Amino acid sequence: QVQLVESGGGSVQAGGSLRLSCAAFGDSYSAYVNNVNMAWFRQAPGKEREGVAAINTYESTTYAASVKGRFTISKDNAKNTLYLQMNSLEPEDTAMYYCAATRLYGSVGNWQQEHEYNYWGRGTQVTVSS
Repeated sequence: QVQLVESGGGSVQAGGSLRLSCAAFGDSYSAYVNNVNMAWFRQAPGKEREGVAAINTYESTTYAASVKGRFTISKDNAKNTLYLQMNSLEPEDTAMYYCAATRLYGSVGNWQQEHEYNYWGRGTQVTVSS
């Protein structure tokens, strides 16, 4: 069983930056992050959860149109940690941000579909004020 723990959320003004982290714990395979597909999702009050960015086992990345050019997803395999660097934040980015991952060597069809992922963190809140 894998546990994902997000951190790094907070409150910032529009135009500011935050870096979210998602640490993977519990899997006996030390290189877990290197061999799974991972993603960041977010959910704003009253809205459905949406995919923000994803990174695959080849470290190829993809982004939602609303964050492309402002957010960067990356991972540190040695630390078993996923990151989301968020720049030029806008009030519309206010949401709870969740980390998601597949099982070891798992594949993903549509990265923006929640059911593609097996493990989820509890989320970290990001609030952007105008």
